[in-house]
Amino acid sequence: MKQGIQPMIHAILMKAHGTDGHVEGDGKINSCGFELIKKFEGYEAVPYKCPAGVWTVGYGSIRGKNGKPLTKHSKEISEEDAEMLLSRDISSSEKTVVRLAPGSLNRNQFSACVSFVYNLGSGSFNGSTLRKMLLRGDLDEAAGQFQRWFFARGRKLPGLLRRRLAERDLFLS
Repeated sequence: MKQGIQPMIHAILMKAHGTDGHVEGDGKINSCGFELIKKFEGYEAVPYKCPAGVWTVGYGSIRGKNGKPLTKHSKEISEEDAEMLLSRDISSSEKTVVRLAPGSLNRNQFSACVSFVYNLGSGSFNGSTLRKMLLRGDLDEAAGQFQRWFFARGRKLPGLLRRRLAERDLFLS
């Protein structure tokens, strides 16, 4: 499985930076992390229930343009609106990582954590062993925690495992 993920992360890094992406964190996701989220969330114009049972639209947004939670009656959105919602929602995830995992993460490590929070929420990140390892400064052990989070409603989801492996590989790159 890992052999399929590593080349994808390398391709994202080269496309985004032409380098290995190592830049000290500034509290903002880098383009590698942004593209990783877009790739794994996928664009959906019409609201749908994700595997966790939450109404979702665009690139994984759970709130509409008005900030209210989505419902089955929420309206279809354009890809342009989906990008706007994604940027808004990522900003919240960035703030969560800054607040809950202060320290010296490089941009790829920070971006991998933002993707994790964007997908699982701040509550999951707050109580995770991943966060505990980050706070201890044990980055190798922290990297090993990503692939433990691939369940939704008690079911193993191969797509979530692929995402967690991509996040781990970004974290380690």
